[in-house]
Amino acid sequence: MSSIDDIHHFATELAEKAGDLIVELRSMQRLNVDFKAGIELVTNADIAADKLISDAIRARFPDHRILAEESAPDIAAIADTSTPLWIIDPIDGTVNYAHHHPQVAISIAYAERGKVQTGVVYNPFQAELFSAIRGQGSWLNDQPLRVSALHELNRALIATGFPYNKKPVLPLLMSRLQAVLENCADVRRLGSAALDICWVAMGRLDAYYETVSPWDCAAAVLIAREAGAKCGHFMPVPEHMPEELCGENLLISTPALYNDLQEILQAAS
Repeated sequence: MSSIDDIHHFATELAEKAGDLIVELRSMQRLNVDFKAGIELVTNADIAADKLISDAIRARFPDHRILAEESAPDIAAIADTSTPLWIIDPIDGTVNYAHHHPQVAISIAYAERGKVQTGVVYNPFQAELFSAIRGQGSWLNDQPLRVSALHELNRALIATGFPYNKKPVLPLLMSRLQAVLENCADVRRLGSAALDICWVAMGRLDAYYETVSPWDCAAAVLIAREAGAKCGHFMPVPEHMPEELCGENLLISTPALYNDLQEILQAAS
């Protein structure tokens, strides 16, 4: 039986190995780009990093389940909380990655009974490794993290993102964006949900909202929560879905801003 510290160390090693792999593949100009469902960009590096991480987990923990964006993307898996679950995004920010932007991360979370126990988000292009263990705090490399102390929403810097298939939900996205812009200092759209949430954890951002998949946010939400952020949803969580693993209508913020932002987003929905 591995301790949570052992699992955390293992997840960190996997994230760093996957980070080295995707940096090497991009630097050697060995990227092949394809599109899932005709719209969602994916590269051979996504597939390779997913395989590296998933194979290592299966070899060490054959009884654990895996939810991974490329190799095991059945989100219904999170409803079963009877056995440990690994939640993996081999490259969060694939569009950034393919366009040689630095805002890219590997995200690995480990959950028991529907609650994330440890999480790692690693940006190999900036040498920034965000991590957390439940109840023990969160860190950027070896420095402890803490959210901003901002209380004034009109001074807040807020991040969000948009889905690949925007057309069906564009009016709703624009309604929410307008409402937030009318009440905050400015909005950023940086292209990696995991890093957006980690940036809230360290105070580079004051809040973040978006609907994403569990692999985009599971590790980062724990990191933000352990840094003092208030983490939740601005719309009800679907039944039978563990709240901590639900990526729909996420809202992560420094505590003083949460209630106001939740009300603004609900009113715009």
